[in-house]
Amino acid sequence: MAGRLRSEASAYLRQHAGNPVDWWPFGDQAFEQARLRDVPVFISIGYAACHWCHVMAHESFEDQATAEDLNEHFVSIKVDREERPDVDSVYMAATQAVTGQGGWPMSVFALPDGRAFYAGTYYPPRPVSGMPSFRQVLAAVSEAWAERRSGVEESAAALAEALERAEDGNRQLLGDLVQVPDGGWTGQLPAHLEQAVRLLAQQEDRQFGGFGDAPKFPPSSVVQFLLRHAAGGSSTAGLADELAGRTLETMAGSALYDQLDGGFARYAVDRQWSVPHFEKMLYDNVQLLRAYAQWAMQSGRGPDRELAAAVASQTADWMVARLGLPGGGFASSLDADTVVDGVHHEGATYLWSMAELEDVLGADGAWAAETMNVGVRGTVSETGSPLHPGRRLDPAERKRWNALKPALLEVRNRRPQPARDEKIVAGWNGLAIAALAETAELLDRSDLLAAAEAAADYLLRVHFDDGGRLARVSHDGAAQGIEGLLEDYAGCAEGFFALYAVTGAERWYRAAEDLVLRTRELFLRDGVLGDSAARPAQLSAAAGERGAADPLESATPSGANLFAGVLLTYAAYSGSTGHRRLAENLLRYLERAAPQVPRAAGWGMAVAQAMLAGPVELAVVGETDAVAELVRAARKTGQPGMVVARGSGGTGGTGRSGGAAGAETVVPLLVDRPAPAEGALAYVCRGMVCRRPVGTAEELVAELAG
Repeated sequence: MAGRLRSEASAYLRQHAGNPVDWWPFGDQAFEQARLRDVPVFISIGYAACHWCHVMAHESFEDQATAEDLNEHFVSIKVDREERPDVDSVYMAATQAVTGQGGWPMSVFALPDGRAFYAGTYYPPRPVSGMPSFRQVLAAVSEAWAERRSGVEESAAALAEALERAEDGNRQLLGDLVQVPDGGWTGQLPAHLEQAVRLLAQQEDRQFGGFGDAPKFPPSSVVQFLLRHAAGGSSTAGLADELAGRTLETMAGSALYDQLDGGFARYAVDRQWSVPHFEKMLYDNVQLLRAYAQWAMQSGRGPDRELAAAVASQTADWMVARLGLPGGGFASSLDADTVVDGVHHEGATYLWSMAELEDVLGADGAWAAETMNVGVRGTVSETGSPLHPGRRLDPAERKRWNALKPALLEVRNRRPQPARDEKIVAGWNGLAIAALAETAELLDRSDLLAAAEAAADYLLRVHFDDGGRLARVSHDGAAQGIEGLLEDYAGCAEGFFALYAVTGAERWYRAAEDLVLRTRELFLRDGVLGDSAARPAQLSAAAGERGAADPLESATPSGANLFAGVLLTYAAYSGSTGHRRLAENLLRYLERAAPQVPRAAGWGMAVAQAMLAGPVELAVVGETDAVAELVRAARKTGQPGMVVARGSGGTGGTGRSGGAAGAETVVPLLVDRPAPAEGALAYVCRGMVCRRPVGTAEELVAELAG
């Protein structure tokens, strides 16, 4: 029965272990049961932090009569979209094809071979506003299966054919990955990226910030592109700087950002950013942490640097404190809901009334309520509102607010807290390592660097087997489930490269290099890049045998864009023209995507911006403190995607000692870069060709500007 879910890595699956529904995890056994019983498959897809997933679970999956319908007429499968994005993407495409929209919880009905024939999202327990109840849907599907089987199978065949055509579109979008056409393609890339900036400016919400209308999501990877573009010399650099700054400033003052504890909620349901959906996801926060750290490094405006550094510091602290797990690694999310007396309440931990503020703060309560937009009538519940100023506080207000925060946080910490999904996702942890390492360098925070190294050690210890296979998820110190996807391999490589750039420890470079080489071997076959190394038979039936990677993005950078980024970084470290050529080819889709749908290609455009800049290769050797000073000066210039190799000097070769004076180095960019007797020297290179070494921050900044 549902007890099959009790030992799963996913908190979402474990949440359903006590349901009267006879749930199965996704796999061959479940589909074989459907074949043997000659019943359709019901696939329910969601995630642990999802508010409406909890609602449907309580209304339908905990209901005995509904469970009896499911158990008698279906084989029911529960899927965590975060654990199995390969499953989610196929059936999301099916849901969008059937209904014209998608979302979670997702409700899909399929044949025993995996082909979907009907789909929807949330269904209520009773008919509402023309929407059928869930039990009515179950009855209609059961009746069609029993009385009109041929029609069901025709629908499944037509839908599978449509999804396979869409997969063909992905292959065409990525193009031929084996060879670059004669003459290359990058000549038009600067114009494409400039057009992307102009289109983003047209899509900006100038009144409330961000892009588009409600619901409003943090444009995490788009902001990273804008920051990199702003550091360049194009005609749209100033516009990109303004767009990035306004977006980051607006989010920092919004209800999306936890004004007491740090960290960002998943999205806001309104255009004003004042009513968030309260789940906090690791993947959102690591991207935004990196963006605020970058803004703090490169902004020419002091108040912006201060704001960005404060948000980066508090968000990093929140990540380590609230999502950090014993032994290293970071949990996936905090729930949108808080359970109070056995009942789910969305955002209950975070909401305040005027009376509560006055009770905690006394005479300061009225000021706090006015400043943080808490009125008599609540914006989320009848009396409850999230704290947010909706603007940047002036220095006096900020000082007063910072003095009040500890008392409010102490009270809030005594409230019931949202549940935490403690599954560790490899790719997201790779991005967390990169964000923490870079923030640690910016803020000179050894504790954040230690957290990044602990997470990297955890991945190497738990997620990799002796053959180099990377598991996507782990729970409680043990790897479980499927092999990592393209986004996992590339995301971990991104984290290890960033950790090497900050520490100079060559073990991280070796780990990243191994991942890049293995990723190419596993995911690029016959000129087709895939999001997964091997596709389950059910997904092959539903959408085609060999799914091409989808380069377009949603909440996270796509696997294809992450892979392009680490290929470019590896080429800069190693001098490998083959890996750079593959990175260029992976980005060819930007010829169409950048000027048309830039909000779906943010990380790809950020990688392309680095490619246009070289990227700059910086080799710095010498005494540790002197090396760190030069690297900090270089990073403040905002060089897009700058690749940093640091050490105490090496002679080259294949040795693995990595760091001792005169020792061999495994990093080609450091080969034949002798260190001075004291201090440090920096070599600015492009294409492994280096300019004269310099020894001061002023000289280095001048070299980078040349």
